[in-house]
Amino acid sequence: MLQPTTLCYLERDGQYLMLHRTTKSNDINHDKWIGVGGKFEEGESPEECMLREVREETGFTVTRWRYRGIVTFVSDIYGSEHMHLFTCTEWEGEQKPCDEGVLEWVGKDRISELNIWEGDKIFLDLLRGDVPFFSLKLTYHGDTLTAAILNGKAIR
Repeated sequence: MLQPTTLCYLERDGQYLMLHRTTKSNDINHDKWIGVGGKFEEGESPEECMLREVREETGFTVTRWRYRGIVTFVSDIYGSEHMHLFTCTEWEGEQKPCDEGVLEWVGKDRISELNIWEGDKIFLDLLRGDVPFFSLKLTYHGDTLTAAILNGKAIR
């Protein structure tokens, strides 16, 4: 069964707010840099989950966002996931420390230098290119990306 999750990239001044996952043990994202988000709670919509997760992890209350796409992850060791992807350009409140790692504003042009999943580079390029709503399927064997399918067509 596919685990539903959300991921949101908060944007300001050519930067994304990135979370360096360093805290949790047995975290499949340990030492990776990702956006903020997490697993759905019972009865949540994608938007409700994203709003809650951003508030819990950053302290911000999102006031303007775009639903950008769905990313399906298939992995032989980590299971499968449907991730609802968002970007956010407006929020209220003060940033707070995150109990899952360190939050840092990183220039979009520097993201690929960070320790991120190979497939994340694909959807981050789609976000930067302002591609309309998309469906991306990423298949991993272990930690290696073996296939990428964008809107039903293989791109890798």
